[in-house]
Amino acid sequence: MGVNNTILLESLEWFDESGEELLHRLPEEGSGELKFGAQLTVRESQAAVMYYKGRACDAFGAGRHTLKTGNIPILTKILSAPWGMVSPLRAEVYFVNLKIFTNLKWGTRDPVAFRDSQLGLVRLRAHGIFDIRVVQPVLFINSLAGTMGKYTTAQIEDYLRRVIVSRFNDYLGGKLDSLFDLPGTFDDLAQGLQSELANDFSQFGLALNSLYITSITPPPEVQEAIDDKSRLNVIQDMDKFVRMKAGMAMEKASENSGDAGSGVGLGLGMMMPAFFNNSTQETGNQVTSNDRICQECEKSIPHDARFCSYCGHQQLILKKCVSCGKNITPGARFCSRCGHSAEEKPVPAICSKCNSENLPDAHYCNQCGLKL
Repeated sequence: MGVNNTILLESLEWFDESGEELLHRLPEEGSGELKFGAQLTVRESQAAVMYYKGRACDAFGAGRHTLKTGNIPILTKILSAPWGMVSPLRAEVYFVNLKIFTNLKWGTRDPVAFRDSQLGLVRLRAHGIFDIRVVQPVLFINSLAGTMGKYTTAQIEDYLRRVIVSRFNDYLGGKLDSLFDLPGTFDDLAQGLQSELANDFSQFGLALNSLYITSITPPPEVQEAIDDKSRLNVIQDMDKFVRMKAGMAMEKASENSGDAGSGVGLGLGMMMPAFFNNSTQETGNQVTSNDRICQECEKSIPHDARFCSYCGHQQLILKKCVSCGKNITPGARFCSRCGHSAEEKPVPAICSKCNSENLPDAHYCNQCGLKL
């Protein structure tokens, strides 16, 4: 059935043919006159949110649901004569895609600054992929999608990419001491960065399902230094190696007396006790197997629970306090936990050296690497 029938009841359903839509609204051209008794069909990979009279009424899970509005077939049309035969009882349904959106790419558009304990200030380029999914449909609509008819991964990927790069620079400066410690630590860095980004994604009702670092590339001269250190690590006994090289140089010099000076110079040049401490840093892997964690008491609850069975905290989040993360009741002007204004917005961190704008709570500047 159509969405805006004059007499008949509506039957609403939606299929994502592109595989890239996070959200889709019915009716597509705006609000509608959804009638009492309209049928809503939601698939297992979807959730639906009905807005009636401008407010979110409820979120619907998988199954068939009967919608209840004040629009009665024929009768509502007659009573809507003062409004040009258009019912003022407007309603629309937003379908939210709950599947995991994979293979989203992130990377540094410009090199980020990193202060290496051995090499000083170096510029790094990093690239990787990440996966996201919607976990709070109402919060996602209210905070990000708004009244848009559809919302795709292409519309949010660029913003999320900048957030990841900013947090990557911040996390790398606090966890990594030197680029010589990079080999073998990509997985640990990725898991730690994913934990750091959890709050940035959750404020929009999103979850960072997984994040991978595919490459961290230093400048060419730094790559050469790392290659030299790798060659030194292969040599187990430097004294024997130097004596061997000196003997080979002397043997070569004996074959051609004209090269004796070069052979001696080669032997002396290799007698450099350049050793680097090989240190590794390991960060513990944190794997959570719970379906959902209550944001109030942090206890495990079923993923489809609307209220926490331990503390009664509502799981259908409409709006969060930017100060303490408390779920703010609709219509409240102040947070019930910390007293901050419900309309307060997070303030970006400004670098005192280069005046660059960074994400709130950032510890290192994304442009110059200075500690904020």
